Amino acid sequence: MKEYTILAVFAVFLAILTDFLLRTKLLKNIKFWIFWGVMFVLIFMVNGYLTYRPIVLYGKSFHLGIRLFTIPIEDFLYGFALLTMNISIWEYFTRRFKNKFPS
Repeated sequence: MKEYTILAVFAVFLAILTDFLLRTKLLKNIKFWIFWGVMFVLIFMVNGYLTYRPIVLYGKSFHLGIRLFTIPIEDFLYGFALLTMNISIWEYFTRRFKNKFPS
């Protein structure tokens, strides 16, 4: 069974749902996509190093086997979900507290 693939796809779904429920509209914001482009390059460099060396190993039975160079595609899905969910929550609380405590 491809546990890592299933969990990565689920995490993306959860991140998109979080953005929708908190009404942060990150996925419609061009600044978010520019940020994601920068993060993609950084993730590619760091994760590429870790998987090329190989410092981090992945069991073949846990992921699809599709890789960008040495990085499993699931790592990019997981990275997207992690960043999107955290930024959604940050934006939600930032806006909420800004409205309660205007400066």
